[in-house]
Amino acid sequence: MSAVRSQAERLLEQATTDLEAGGVASPRHDAEMLLSHVTGVPRMMLLGSARLDGKQKETFEAMVAARARRVPLQHLTGSTGFRYVDLEVGPGVFVPRPETEVLAGWAIDHARALDAPVVVELCAGAGAISLSVVHEVPGATVHAVELDEPAFEWAQRNLAGTGVDLRLGDMADAFGDLDGTIDVVVANPPYIPLDAWESVAPEARDHDPALALWSGDDGLDAMRVVEDVAWRLLKPGGVVGAEHADVQGESAPAVFGARWSAVRDHTDLADRPRFVTATKPRR
Repeated sequence: MSAVRSQAERLLEQATTDLEAGGVASPRHDAEMLLSHVTGVPRMMLLGSARLDGKQKETFEAMVAARARRVPLQHLTGSTGFRYVDLEVGPGVFVPRPETEVLAGWAIDHARALDAPVVVELCAGAGAISLSVVHEVPGATVHAVELDEPAFEWAQRNLAGTGVDLRLGDMADAFGDLDGTIDVVVANPPYIPLDAWESVAPEARDHDPALALWSGDDGLDAMRVVEDVAWRLLKPGGVVGAEHADVQGESAPAVFGARWSAVRDHTDLADRPRFVTATKPRR
């Protein structure tokens, strides 16, 4: 057992060193996730139970090398957790971040408070928010739209069999058949300014779809579309929530300032400004 343990420990130590040298933010965590993925052994049991044959060792080292080149961890494992669900992800789709779980929770809380709620997710990506809503609010009717075809294909995989009405198209003119009937609109739109390329982590900049990242000179072009579409879709008294960059805690809510009530910004798990919510007035 000690030999097995020392093999796993040596592999993890070397992988951690390699990932740290590559600039990976959480080298030990990622090394353990990759070793767990290759061996099928839970992270907490790796040192005592991981047994690698030659092929597994080769696969693990190749994955570590790719991660050191800043290929996203989730692309290597093929999945990611989001709230209480797991999603398939890979090249061609934005990898959902933990920050968005708070926005999803807000949408879920609002949906739970209603009888037979109707929810729309704009900019669905992999379908993380929609999948969470149907998982946590069984009585909800959920519609989702995604513009990018490769991302749409990932959403199809994740939402298959859930009853979610998933559509391929531009959110700007989506769901014309649902105008004025929706209770909750939720979106994680692109929000990075075009001139912020250098500040974006390589995992996102080099591997997430461009359509999921960039949004005009101030990063709010898509937010303005979300505001307009939500106004069209929502019932009076309906609510909208949309994620934004942590530097947009004032500018994003300002997009909703003219005709919405109860406009409010919210922080994420790290207490940074992260998403704006607003209510369509009942008049």
